[in-house]
Amino acid sequence: MSKPDYLLFDRNTKAIFWNLNTNTIQRMLDYDYVVGRSPSIVAIVAPTSERSFEKFFYGTKEIIIPIYKSTTEAAKLHPEADVLLNFASFRTAYPVTLEAFEIPTIRTIIITAEGIPERYARDMRIKAKQLGKWIIGPATVGGIAPGAFRIANTGGTIENIIASKLHRPGSVGLVTRSGGLFNELSNIIARNADGVSEGIAIGGDRFPGSDFLDHMLRFEKNPQIKFMILLGEVGGEAEYKVVEAVKNGLITKPVIGWCIGTISKFFGGEVQFGHAGAKAGADRETADAKNKAMKEAGIHVPNNFNELPHVIKGIYEMLRGEGKIQPIVESEVPPIPEDLSKAIREGKVRKPTNFICTISDDRGEEATYCGVPISEVIEKGLTIADVIGLLWFKRKFPNWASGFIDMVIRVVADHGPAVAGAHNVKVTARAGKDLMSSLATGILAIGPRFGGAIDGAAKYFKMAYEKNMSPNEFVEYMKNVEKIPIPGIGHRVKSTKNPDKRVELLKDYARGNFPKIELLDYALEVEKVTTSKKENLILNVDGSIG
Repeated sequence: MSKPDYLLFDRNTKAIFWNLNTNTIQRMLDYDYVVGRSPSIVAIVAPTSERSFEKFFYGTKEIIIPIYKSTTEAAKLHPEADVLLNFASFRTAYPVTLEAFEIPTIRTIIITAEGIPERYARDMRIKAKQLGKWIIGPATVGGIAPGAFRIANTGGTIENIIASKLHRPGSVGLVTRSGGLFNELSNIIARNADGVSEGIAIGGDRFPGSDFLDHMLRFEKNPQIKFMILLGEVGGEAEYKVVEAVKNGLITKPVIGWCIGTISKFFGGEVQFGHAGAKAGADRETADAKNKAMKEAGIHVPNNFNELPHVIKGIYEMLRGEGKIQPIVESEVPPIPEDLSKAIREGKVRKPTNFICTISDDRGEEATYCGVPISEVIEKGLTIADVIGLLWFKRKFPNWASGFIDMVIRVVADHGPAVAGAHNVKVTARAGKDLMSSLATGILAIGPRFGGAIDGAAKYFKMAYEKNMSPNEFVEYMKNVEKIPIPGIGHRVKSTKNPDKRVELLKDYARGNFPKIELLDYALEVEKVTTSKKENLILNVDGSIG
């Protein structure tokens, strides 16, 4: 069902958002959830994004919004969208708007960029009028149709929106230049009347795409709006169009008007305030002159800004007394679920961990190994063996222990091309597989009979030593109970007559540096028993390490 011409937004309005501004989009969806309407953003245009969709929250439920490379593509796939939120930069906003002009389903374009060249701004305004389209901006926060549609960040936080009664329609039509003063006026209206029915900030640049009168003529036709508030400012002559419309009877509803910048008369020469359009080059453009003209036309003009709330309250109560405004029954507003990350930061919730890592930690400003910052690892010249001690054993080893690990790495770095692991790697590589796949096949060959006996040797020799088994008892235990060869005993090539030089180096290091070597001595006693049966059943390099 189409909207009346005087409405730009209703509860069914759908929009395309140009730019992947996730925070702003999420705030719009939060507003949709609070007012109980369906999500208003149906598509995102991000020409440089590689993603095809983005996830957002609608209440506690996650929804997916598709991302497109162009507005034309998005509009073709989402013809229900008649609003374009143009969040492009001031360099890109003009061509994005021109593209939207060519899309028949797009009726309203909001341009937030400030500083668009004035020639482009005038051109967009003229083309929009010719095509029957609406432009809000440039340099605007947008606007809001309370209870129906919120443009971007209009109204501020959800808490401020509720406090200003922007979550449901009131009876006031509000039009301003300034976005900041729009929020302030919304709050004043909420305190002194029943809230805003529709509010538009036309933007602060010199040539907005639509002016005060354009929107106030819509407000005149809107039966929900009972009176209007115009907040102008020094500079320009847009307020005079409203004056003429009131004089000619085009606007018949009560109008409250005020132009800020009355202090400009105390400055010499041309004065410019915050906006590009907020400067008076002639007496006619001063705030005082425009306030006087509005008052003479029958518009309700306070003597100063501080009186504005009293004037609003007076008009509202008058219309209430005439029965033109009915009291509004306030409904309960659903709370917005808080983001977990924010709640955790503020200490509002506790969440049990899914994984616990007691080795390294990269949550702070600098990653640590077992509590030791990486910078300290480098500055103190810790070796690879020291780092292994921190990561595997969660302690800083004494020099004799880290020296042993360093020796182990060097003596077992390569076992030659004929062992099972190397054989698997070569066969896989010759079959045309990549380096990582070939390496994986070699690693998968590691087991009790190749490279993997270190753990078993450490386990069983330690168990036997702590149970005070004699070497003979241990050999019989492994044969009759465990029914496996003793891990760390035996070699295909080396024997008592051809000892393994790596084992000799490890034993010499242990004897010269370890504070105790009872377990090594026990393993050598077991070796005497096994080699008495067969000379190649020696304590091998895996057994020595274990």
